[in-house]
Amino acid sequence: MRHFSQGRFTQQMNLLRQQFVQSSELPFGDLLSSAAITQVLAAAKLVVADRIYTPLTTLLVFLWQVTSQDHSCRQAVAKLIAHRVGRGEPACSPETGGYCTARKRLPESVFADLARHTGRELDARSPSDWRWKKRVVKVFDGSTVSMPDTPANQGEYPQPASQQPGIGFPLARIAVVFSLACGAVLDLALCQWTGKGHSELGLLRLLLSVFQPGDVMLADRYLCSWFELALLRRGEVDFVARLHHRRRADFRRGRRLGPDDHVVHWPKPPRPEWMDEATYDALPAELEVREVRTCVPLPGFRTRAVIVATSLVDHETYSAADLAELYRQRWHAELDLRCLKATLQMDQLRCKTPELVRKEIWTHLLAYNLIRTVMAQAAHRHQLPPRTISFKGALQTLTAFQPLLESTRPTDLACLHAQLLQAIATHRVADRPNRCEPRARKRRPKPYPLLTQPRAQARRALLRNDLR
Repeated sequence: MRHFSQGRFTQQMNLLRQQFVQSSELPFGDLLSSAAITQVLAAAKLVVADRIYTPLTTLLVFLWQVTSQDHSCRQAVAKLIAHRVGRGEPACSPETGGYCTARKRLPESVFADLARHTGRELDARSPSDWRWKKRVVKVFDGSTVSMPDTPANQGEYPQPASQQPGIGFPLARIAVVFSLACGAVLDLALCQWTGKGHSELGLLRLLLSVFQPGDVMLADRYLCSWFELALLRRGEVDFVARLHHRRRADFRRGRRLGPDDHVVHWPKPPRPEWMDEATYDALPAELEVREVRTCVPLPGFRTRAVIVATSLVDHETYSAADLAELYRQRWHAELDLRCLKATLQMDQLRCKTPELVRKEIWTHLLAYNLIRTVMAQAAHRHQLPPRTISFKGALQTLTAFQPLLESTRPTDLACLHAQLLQAIATHRVADRPNRCEPRARKRRPKPYPLLTQPRAQARRALLRNDLR
């Protein structure tokens, strides 16, 4: 990797780290270290010429874009112009072509590696009192994201078959592994929305390397599949998931541990098509599983009884109440996905090619992990559980402080950081145990009909009617 000026490169790197409160004086402040950034850029074998949109500038502008309420390229370039003018540098062109070209030039690995690095480093450095019984718990969940209706996106991520051509949007399925302790994204897998092998189970198999020996995977009932659980156990990874709806639990059988609590053995099913014979033969003939049934007497809850399947068979260390409480925390995955898709607006992507779509997703994850890092700093300094701090409140506060972080003198940064973390720590998530709300919306949508034909065809029909 060759840079036009080492001094300017260091200046841009410090600006990138400063915008997200990455200071060695703060806890977790060196996750996005200069060494980590340099290593990622060097692995991509980038050759940098003397231009405005260097890799670091492009990355910073992309992060500004995904964290702003206005996700347009024009707004991101306008912010870069304001930044350059504020530092006494000449303004760059307000046209977005140079920025879009620079995004295409950066390899996808740069965005992915930085997102994975920040998430995994934050999870690894989380204090033990943030963890469940000192265990590393990783939550797996899936969702979908849509993107602009372009031929390139339709070719790689086709729209659902129920939608007619020209009136739908390409759809991609994503699967994310979150840290239960701090909420960071550890990894992500992406595929088409539907088709053979394109499912959350298939994506889980792509992400098995994220789980290390001694970890606990927390997942919903769809992931309670024999082969995926057996592959996890082969890697010495424990699991806690709700029992699949097609599997029946008979508490009259097995080794009884207590009321509605027993250990049974699930026999190995026939080999699936996606698994080779060598892997199938290496798996055990049966899987030892503990099943725990918990009643939900709370009014307003749809589910009256939950059966949790787990490999944690030590009932003295992991009681039935412990497992029920842990499975209830699986809801954090839904909240984390909401932070990504609603708060950071990743639900509807903006890029028009599949490669840029993936880069946009990884940039969202990097921004999400950097915000989670600032939340962890505030939680550590003020002795709070990180899950009690509002993600949206942290994003709003960090966005408001970013101009000050950029213009403040280095000698005054420590005081500014303290005030920023104090402000973030005050945005607490309300304690609403056993909250019950109707699954309905109060605000009525606009009374416009749905578009039932391609836009160009509908436009021609309007013109024909006007001519008459």
